[in-house]
Formats: sequence, C-alpha cells, structure tokens
Amino acid sequence: MRAFITLFSILIFTGYFTAQQSKIEIGQQAPEITLSRTDGSSFSLSSLKGKVVLIDFWATWCAPCVGEQPELKALYETFSEQVKGQKFEILGVSLDKNKESWQKAIDRFGIKWIQVSDLKFWKSPVAKAYEIEELPFNVVINGEGIIIAKNLHGKELEELIYNYFTSK
Repeated sequence: MRAFITLFSILIFTGYFTAQQSKIEIGQQAPEITLSRTDGSSFSLSSLKGKVVLIDFWATWCAPCVGEQPELKALYETFSEQVKGQKFEILGVSLDKNKESWQKAIDRFGIKWIQVSDLKFWKSPVAKAYEIEELPFNVVINGEGIIIAKNLHGKELEELIYNYFTSK
C-alpha cells in the first residue's frame, strides 16, 4: 500500500508540474490568434506565415502601452522596406473592451499595422493562450510561427529585428 501511495504521489506531483509548463517560450510554436479587425472582419495570425511578426499586446487603458505606440510607429517606419517586401509585420492585439476608445487610439497614433481585438478585456481567450499577466507584452515570431523573443521593448526590440534581417 505504501508503494502505491508513493507512486500515486509522484504521478500527481509530476502531472502538476507538467501542466504548469509555459506554452509561451522561445523556440515554441506561437498559439494561433483569430480575432476581429476594427471593421469587423476576421484576421488570423497564420495568414502572416513567412513573415517575422511582432505581436504587440496592448490596451488604451494601459499608460505604458499608450506610451509605447510612438516607438512602435517608428519601428514600423524603420523596417518599412521589410514590410513592403512581405518580410515583417506588426500585429496589435488589443485587450480593450470599448471599441470606440480602441479606434480613437488607432486614429490618434496613426497606427498603420494590423489591429485586432475581441473586446473581452482580460477574459480574452488570446490573453489566456499567451499567458498575459501584465501589459504591455509582446512576442516576436519567425516566418514559421516559432517564438524567437518575448517581452522586448525599445532599443532591444529594434536591435533584435535589425539583427534578424541583417543576418539573413
């Protein structure tokens, strides 16, 4: 009986920690994202296959996220040749719950990259799939959808993308 209890305890312990492993790790496949654009049309991350994609999780109620939008705009402009060449894209995933606020922020910052949301705030299945606990949060994936970096900002993010394209 003691052996059974020991074995049972080990299985529970091992199962618990296996279940706690993160899905959002460098080298792993990024979970699919399929959400609505501001015009209501559906958009899927998988449609960007072949491109390096910066997935930027943000919200209009998040001051650091809002503060980061001009930096992302500059990044998008810096890599505009890669954008035009179908090699790079930014996918903005908003955790807002108010469509009007979200649209106003897109207009105010002149955001040209793809924006999607389900307007479910923290209850978005995408927030759960990407294990988001705070904003801003981002993930960079390669053309095969493999995570190559996460939660880089400012100069570190720009250097990663620059180095990715200059090493090819």
